[in-house]
Formats: sequence, structure tokens, C-alpha cells
Amino acid sequence: MLRAFNFQDNRVNEIRFAGEELAEVITAATWIDVLDPTEEERDQLEQYLRTELPESDDVGEIESSARYFIDSAGLHVHSLFLGQSEGRHINVTVAFILQPERLISLRDEDSPDFRLLRMRVRRGQIEASSPLEFLLSIFENKVENLADILEDIHRELEKVSEMVLEEAEGAEGHLEEAIGDLARYENSNGKVRLCLMDTQRSISFLQKHQRYSADHFAAASDILRDVESLLSHTTFLFEKINFLMDAAQGFINIEQNKVIKIFSIAAVVFLPPTMVASIYGMNFQAFPELQWQFGYLWALGLMLISGIAPYWYFKRKGWL
Repeated sequence: MLRAFNFQDNRVNEIRFAGEELAEVITAATWIDVLDPTEEERDQLEQYLRTELPESDDVGEIESSARYFIDSAGLHVHSLFLGQSEGRHINVTVAFILQPERLISLRDEDSPDFRLLRMRVRRGQIEASSPLEFLLSIFENKVENLADILEDIHRELEKVSEMVLEEAEGAEGHLEEAIGDLARYENSNGKVRLCLMDTQRSISFLQKHQRYSADHFAAASDILRDVESLLSHTTFLFEKINFLMDAAQGFINIEQNKVIKIFSIAAVVFLPPTMVASIYGMNFQAFPELQWQFGYLWALGLMLISGIAPYWYFKRKGWL
């Protein structure tokens, strides 16, 4: 899917076009957004732009030399954005090609950041007069969205924290459910941190290889400061998640130890009566109480006393 935009009077406007108008649209477009292109669309773009678009395998490379570089096509930045799959956050790589006259973005999966960006473009909330300024706006919106996600994670962690503390106070809780939620939040926080670190590297690369005006330099510096503060917040969230995870596992162990304690005490309480019953269950011929009239009652009373005595002793010691 191809979308084209141009910049007029410091505003971003979407260009509506049909397939046969692609050449004219590409000539007039300042931002070309490409989502999961077909082979035909890729060939047309490469023909009209005279630029070889990166393949999916190249976009997903980890090495810095493959993610940030400059060639005859322009300045290349492959940046990580946050997406969702099956209710979990994932990282989506977007390949940017920055040219003097246009910006090209290429990705295989959609991202909430770009959906929100298109909505703001339609509402006239995005201002840009050059491809570089618009690319900085994309990163600025990305950081704002990541900050919102971190706030959501922190808000959900407060609920999990209350759940764990209620369990600690003896109220009913769902510690196993809490551990599952914590694992999901840890994964989301890690994905957000990776996007922030990638944004930091992307902005630094642009600062080294682009001539910034005073406004552009100030915008890039603001983005880097926001990234630094959010990175500190992700560290705080990691510590909070680890604390709650340890606390939940500790309370689960306490509950399991209580059950084991009950079984252990029961075994100790019933051990003396079992020994008495075993003694009087022997089949020896010379048994002193065998012909005794009160032997049966004596054995029952002895078993009862030998069972009550350990229980009373444990109770007195405060072990129960």
C-alpha cells in the first residue's frame, strides 16, 4: 500500500491518487509511505525514484552499519517502532530514506505510531516544511507515544501492586495471575526501552550527518532529553516489576510452606498413636495386657493422650 503526502504552507497534506498516476504523484510527493508493498509496487517505485528499496531481510539487520548509512540514494535510518501482535507489544522496523527533496518510509507491518501520525496529518496537527523536519516530527511523536505506553504500564503495575499487597495482608488474591501480568509488563517495558535506545541512536546519527538549522537542532535536542528521562523511567519500572515478581513468588512460597507445615504437624501428632497401635498390634504369645479386662480402653486412652500431648506442646510453643 502506497500513501503520498506533500508539504504546503508548513502543513502536511495527503495526495489522493489512482494507480496510473503514480509517476506524477511521486514527483510531487514530499513523503512517500510504503506499507508491505507488492512486487509490482516495489518495481514501480524503484523505477520512478531511481532508488533501490531495501529488502525485508536488510531492514531487520541488527548491525549499526546496516541500519544507519549513507549511499547514492540518500541517508538511511532503520528505526524500531512499537507494534502489537496477539495482545502483546512487538518491535516493528521502519526503513527511512531521507533525500533532499523527499522522505521515504518503508515497513512490512503497520504500527500504531503511523496510524496516529496519519490522523494528526488529516487534522492539520503536524507542521513541516522539509523532509528532515518531518522526520524529526515522526520521532517526536514516537517518543510521545512511548511515554504514554510507559504511563499505562505504571498504572497497571499499581493495580498489580495492590493485588500482591492484599495477598500479603491475608485477603484473597490471584498471585499466579499477577505473575503472568508482571511478565507481560516486563516484556512491554523491554520493547519500549529498545525503541527508546534506537531513537537515541537514530537522532545522534542524523545530528552527525545532517546540517541542522537552529530550530532543527533544538527539536533534536528536546527529543534526546525526553528519551533520557524515559530511559530512566523504564529502569524504575524494571526495578518495580522485579520487586513485585519477587514479592508474589515469596507469598506463594509462604502459602505453600503453610500447607507443608500442616502436613508436618499432622504427621508428628499422629506418630505416637501410630506407635502405640503398632505395639499392641504385635502377635506375641506373652502379652501382659492381652487378658486384661480394660486393655482395650487402656490402649485407646494411651493413643489419645500421646496424640494430644504433641499438639498441646506445639500450641504452647506458638508453633501453631
